[in-house]
Amino acid sequence: MTNVSARIVEIQSARFQAVAPQAWTVGGYVLIDQPPGQILAVVDRSAEAAEGVKLGLVPLGEIQDGKFQRGVRRYPAPGAQVREAAAEELQPVFAKYRSFGFALGQVANLHEQTAYFNPSALFGRSFCILGQSGSGKSWTVASLLQQAVEAMPKAHIILLDLHGEYCWRDASGTLHSAFREGTYRYIDARALEIPYWLMTYQELVELLIDPNDGNASVQMAFLRETLHALKRKEAERLEIGFVSIDAPIWFSLEELYREFKTANELRTDFGKTKGPLYGQFDQFLVKLQSRLSDARYDFLLKPRQRNTSESLAKLLRDFVGLGEPKCQITVIDLSAVPFDVRPAVSAQVGRVAFEFNYWNPRRREFPIVLVCEEAHAYIPRSGGRYEGTRRAMERIAKEGRKYGVGLGVVSQRPHELSETVLSQCGTFICLRLANPDDQAYVRELVPDAESELVDVLPALGRGEAMVMGEAVPLPTRVQVRRPDPTPHSQDVNYHAAWCQGPEDLNIEAIARRWQSQGRR
Repeated sequence: MTNVSARIVEIQSARFQAVAPQAWTVGGYVLIDQPPGQILAVVDRSAEAAEGVKLGLVPLGEIQDGKFQRGVRRYPAPGAQVREAAAEELQPVFAKYRSFGFALGQVANLHEQTAYFNPSALFGRSFCILGQSGSGKSWTVASLLQQAVEAMPKAHIILLDLHGEYCWRDASGTLHSAFREGTYRYIDARALEIPYWLMTYQELVELLIDPNDGNASVQMAFLRETLHALKRKEAERLEIGFVSIDAPIWFSLEELYREFKTANELRTDFGKTKGPLYGQFDQFLVKLQSRLSDARYDFLLKPRQRNTSESLAKLLRDFVGLGEPKCQITVIDLSAVPFDVRPAVSAQVGRVAFEFNYWNPRRREFPIVLVCEEAHAYIPRSGGRYEGTRRAMERIAKEGRKYGVGLGVVSQRPHELSETVLSQCGTFICLRLANPDDQAYVRELVPDAESELVDVLPALGRGEAMVMGEAVPLPTRVQVRRPDPTPHSQDVNYHAAWCQGPEDLNIEAIARRWQSQGRR
């Protein structure tokens, strides 16, 4: 590096203004003399000035006696000397977490310097990967998880794959993955069968009762009473004492239907007098019957494997990667699940992840992480039909740290994502974001001292990320390491397809797949 000096001319809102005789790279690091040490800052903008080039510098921390400490206690006075930081001066800073052996890539302006992360801070405090379409989010997710399982062979990661990017089948039906053989397990969300009897009372209410129905309150009360009775009956068979209405205990959905139907049609006095609940459950019965008749809900309401209370243990074993074969990453493929059913499935996955370690006495020795791809699609800022999913994920974001359950959210539309979830993230991995609304939203959520670095996001190249937060020793512009193997997320090559593509297609097969609602 050339050792070009500049001088501080102004200090505004914790950002230093410096004038340099030549332009320095945006994202580059500089040192400012501040006896008895130096202030480390990053260049976040540059513009022509009368004296040369005017730089905007964001202070990151102080270096004294070769040790780096985040935050600035003593600000420099105008006239203080500024110079470009040499690689050897930055090496001790970036090597702070080197002992963990966990890295996402190289420091963008210092390609010889690896960007090491603190995995406990990353996974234990929740994190997000944000970036517009085409910025490299899928590659970043794949690279991050590949490095995680390589550095930590007993990792336990659950990945919600909405578009079949991390595990997919080719035209011959062969399964491919973005993860190496032996490190992952692929599960079709429909085959996973997280059944109806694992749903909480509130989730069943949202699934089966129309809140606009005038009889909704009566239906809710009868559902609570009937559901609790059915679970107590099963608990007696299992020789369990007290049982909560939300306990994951099997009950017969058909029996539940019969109880409602009987109460709805009850007449007394030889049929002359209507029962107290006569006709009040019409809408409930219609809605439940429509759900049972809808093949899209079969994996939830008509489970083939998870149809006894004893099947819960096998479900949990597969869920956290302790089934056969054991693996570090469980990829749950939601691509074949109909769009309007995904919220229910996602909510179930989130709640099972939380409840598993909530009841696990060895949770501190067995932490798990749930990574949610395209999180804005089912964890929105406002609930509506996604209220159950949002509530489940926000619970992990707020309380998961205590129980060894981490959350990673991936989104191309951060301003549509739950503010509660994002505000709990300790680390932000931000790829290119050009949308002003997204930038403003992220700027409000990242640590105050690093909010100015959001201005760099529109200028990031593909596969470049600005990493801010607890998992890195200082905000770092990272060139993400190319994942090997890569996910199935490459842009379509229109030129090649339109020059060498097929002459015809099996339209009949496409029609059958659409009719059967299957992606395979």
